[in-house]
Amino acid sequence: MPAGDGEGYDYVVDESGRGDYESVQAAIDGAKAFPGERITIFVADGVYDEKVRIPSWNPKISLIGESQANPVLTYDDHFDTIERGRNSTFFTYTLKVCGNGFRARNLTVRNAAGPDRGPAVALHVEADRAVFENCRFVGNQDTVYAAGEGARQYFRECHVEGTTDFVFGGATAVFERCDIHSKADSYVTAASTPPSEPYGYVFRECALTADPEVSDVYLGRPWRNHAHVAFVRCRLGSHVHPAGWHNWSRPEAEETVTFAEYDNRGPGASTGDERVPWSEELTPTEAETYATETVLAGEHPRRASGPWYRTTTE
Repeated sequence: MPAGDGEGYDYVVDESGRGDYESVQAAIDGAKAFPGERITIFVADGVYDEKVRIPSWNPKISLIGESQANPVLTYDDHFDTIERGRNSTFFTYTLKVCGNGFRARNLTVRNAAGPDRGPAVALHVEADRAVFENCRFVGNQDTVYAAGEGARQYFRECHVEGTTDFVFGGATAVFERCDIHSKADSYVTAASTPPSEPYGYVFRECALTADPEVSDVYLGRPWRNHAHVAFVRCRLGSHVHPAGWHNWSRPEAEETVTFAEYDNRGPGASTGDERVPWSEELTPTEAETYATETVLAGEHPRRASGPWYRTTTE
């Protein structure tokens, strides 16, 4: 339990019954719609087997876990075309965030579906100004759906693991100092960046790791034309394929994508002749434009309290 028996939090969620609510969704449902001030919800250690949705009428919600590994939001859902039709991937989430200004810290979000069940989303976020700090996102195919045209999202010191396309969607998102872990020979990203957006997914100072038997992983492939992904000053393990990137068997996509690297290190970081010719190695000047504050600036880059993505402790 938090110090002071919940002092400093608007609500406490504890599966054992010692808080205000026993489920995360109940706390969300009990929060004021369109609040004037941020609503902070403490989540005690425990396993919360539930599907959680933060609606658009619940902006400025913070979920603060007791520790990174032990408050676990988990649900077993997966792709099923018979029940839901061709778009069933987007029904499979464990946590779906639509409310702008969302923040999460010290949480594990897991889709418990096995690796043979197809797409199974752990985190589905389409909110703007969403911040995730010291969180774990665990799944197989399609672990993190970072979406929303014009939406900006920030992941700091998080762990993301999966098999195929396990970071996918059309948001502008920065992953900073995160662990990106591959559990199969496949693809890390599948971006669908809208052509109107100047940035897609930017990985800064991240570590790309893999299970011991994994040896053939591409940094990304374009889910849609104009996909935009950059890896800047990351450590790339030996599991990264020398070609780096894949065109998803659509040569026409090569004309529109931006797949970029800069100052990476590690055995998978070579950008020599084996890298696909339609990817690029940024110059130092070009790399400066991928600074976090530039990518996430939006219309109003700074307030009196500083950049929106740095104020995670409020």
